Amino acid sequence: MNMEARVGVVVEGGQRALNSAHGAVVDAGARKFLQQQQQQQHEHSSKQGLNPQIGTVQQLLAGGIAGAFSKTCTAPLARLTILFQVQGMQSDVSALSRASIWREASRIINEEGFKAFWKGNLVTIAHRLPYTAVNFYAYERYKSFLQSTLCLENQRGKAGADLGVHFVGGGLAGMTAASATYPLDLVRTRLAAQRNTIYYRGIWHAFHTICREEGFFGLYKGLGATLLGVGPSIAISFSVYESLRSYWQLQRPDDSTIMVSLACGSLSGIASSTATFPIDLVRRRMQLEGAAGRARVYKTGLAGTFRHIIHSEGLRGLYRGILPEYYKVVPGVGIVFMTYETLKMLLSSIPTGY
Repeated sequence: MNMEARVGVVVEGGQRALNSAHGAVVDAGARKFLQQQQQQQHEHSSKQGLNPQIGTVQQLLAGGIAGAFSKTCTAPLARLTILFQVQGMQSDVSALSRASIWREASRIINEEGFKAFWKGNLVTIAHRLPYTAVNFYAYERYKSFLQSTLCLENQRGKAGADLGVHFVGGGLAGMTAASATYPLDLVRTRLAAQRNTIYYRGIWHAFHTICREEGFFGLYKGLGATLLGVGPSIAISFSVYESLRSYWQLQRPDDSTIMVSLACGSLSGIASSTATFPIDLVRRRMQLEGAAGRARVYKTGLAGTFRHIIHSEGLRGLYRGILPEYYKVVPGVGIVFMTYETLKMLLSSIPTGY
């Protein structure tokens, strides 16, 4: 199982509950920390004849709750990110140049009320558990399929073979989970992007309205951009994390593993988010195409949407909203760490037979 601590953003077992198909910054740091913690605890307790592992269902539950709680705590920053990402669809260039985090936060409080920072967060929580379950199950199935198809059953433990299976299996699982739960993600964006005028009154009303006005496939607008971002996100997060961790341990071998994992995981997540943020922005805008009965803004597909944004807003338009995304990294990772460890201790005391 030593390879499990080096897999990068693709994680085996219950720790995959923190995986994100969209390259979320917080999840990247948390996954790396939890992987190494699991390996260290396993090595430590093996010497004492103990079993530190909690069951698969308990791991999934702890990971899902920790991720949902972290996202709830950082929801105000997440909503600000979405509002900035979609501003170019409804505002002129002069208005966009005056936008700032403080000004937008003040507007939300004054016009919508403090609770509005959590618009769409209930959908985020509802999305978390099914995404986690599909991701975990799909990963195990893809891993078994790849090992049998590529005749790798007798090569387990070899770094190259294991890494390839984990990497490809993790990417495919992320794409599968993202596709299966995508309607929830789209509804979350629609609810969070609403300002003073409320068109969608809740989750079920949003589902019903979108299907009635845009058809069933209206729930999958922007899916192509989402799937396009999975591979680069995994590759960048993995390569940056491994490079930083190797360099850090070479220069400062006595530093705490927790500190190294937190720092390298956060930095690799930032790098991944920076590289894939334009795809995420395009995804958000495509999710809002035709929303609330408005006319479509982008009519030429993914590539045409990129060209339209660059032409009308410049290259900076592709990174609109990235600052609040950055700001939620450290608190988000810290909350996941504390919540997961607390839940793991509580769940480990529950008999596995129940």
